[in-house]
Amino acid sequence: MSDKVPTGAMGGQVEYWNSDAGNKWVANQERLDRQLGILTDRLFEHTDIQVGERIIDIGCGTGATILRSAPATGTGGTVLGLDISHPMLDLARKRSKEQGGMAHLELRIADAQNETFDPGGYDLIMSRFGVMFFDDPVAAFANLLSALRPGGRLCFVCWGPLANNPWFNIPRTAAIQYLGTPAPAPPRAAGPMAFAETDYVMDILTGAGYADIRIETETCDLVGAATVKETANISLNTGPAYRLLKSQNASPEIVASIEADIETAFAPYLQSDAVKVPAELHFVHAKKV
Repeated sequence: MSDKVPTGAMGGQVEYWNSDAGNKWVANQERLDRQLGILTDRLFEHTDIQVGERIIDIGCGTGATILRSAPATGTGGTVLGLDISHPMLDLARKRSKEQGGMAHLELRIADAQNETFDPGGYDLIMSRFGVMFFDDPVAAFANLLSALRPGGRLCFVCWGPLANNPWFNIPRTAAIQYLGTPAPAPPRAAGPMAFAETDYVMDILTGAGYADIRIETETCDLVGAATVKETANISLNTGPAYRLLKSQNASPEIVASIEADIETAFAPYLQSDAVKVPAELHFVHAKKV
């Protein structure tokens, strides 16, 4: 399978995640894995992976999820990890090799919206924040449905509303204070918060042909760094504020001011061992009949 950067439906996302954005996630991999650790544990509780299952992981990034799903399904199963970011998937490959390599794990540069899959060849399609970026989500999920066997299941986690997720809202608000409000995106445009409305997610999956759709909304803490300053720096370099900084070519002075405001806003979340920022998440389940 070719590892060329995919083009077409997700062209804008491909360009973004193969630029500094992807490199910054690579640079912050350890800190981000720690930050997302609690919700990743919950995702694996929801997926309930069984030994021998054949799994697709959409948007597997730097590898945190595939490095758990591959051992969980064992050598009798398979894991196909997909991502559109070369730098992130390169790190996932490196991490896999450092764990001794897994013959039943394949990592592939691909756009899941139009990738060709083995029809009915998989038991589970899962994702941690990797399915909110499709230009045509109904078509994308219909394509994924074709990969599931009858009775196969879909399970993913996505973000709830912006107002209930300070990890996104605080940096975005700080950046807007200095850079101005960005041009409004189309309603429910592809991006981290695209699936915040559960009714919209239900409509997408129903339109794509899924059954037994269930969405469980939960809260948990995102575990940041030990200091507010480091936590603010991570959020500035990997979240919505970074998109604004990149698009506006902000000066170092403005960046410093934004980061200082983020530090102030995150300060109330500092606990004895780390900054812990509350998050609202949707865990989505569906099946193929």
